[in-house]
Amino acid sequence: MNKASKYTYAAIFTKEADGYSVRFPQLDGCYTQGDSFEDARKMAIDAMSLHLYGMEKDNCAIPESTMDVDAQDGEMVVPITAWMTPFRDEMENRAVKKTLTIPAWLNEAAEMRKVNYSQILQCAPLRAMSSTQAS
Repeated sequence: MNKASKYTYAAIFTKEADGYSVRFPQLDGCYTQGDSFEDARKMAIDAMSLHLYGMEKDNCAIPESTMDVDAQDGEMVVPITAWMTPFRDEMENRAVKKTLTIPAWLNEAAEMRKVNYSQILQCAPLRAMSSTQAS
């Protein structure tokens, strides 16, 4: 699947009593909100980026973009652009928390020696993967 470096879609902003709600008619299930217009715009970029990233990861077809969408009275159609290259980099390099279970005696010994579990747990899978590729 060819991944675009950016996508632009029409977002519909609706003024609510406590801010703005945002929906993307071309992206099923992509909604967000914000306390102010600017907050809602930033949230719309994040929501759309995450939604499209998920579609890419799931190998779903990305819909063709158009600004020709139906808006009701009081709604604003706003073009929103998601720059996907930096977003993909951020998502693929984000830290993921893993839970570790080890015997208490090993934990105490490691703490005494100030063992860095994060570093060990990042290196071990890389070593394991490289040794299975060499086999």
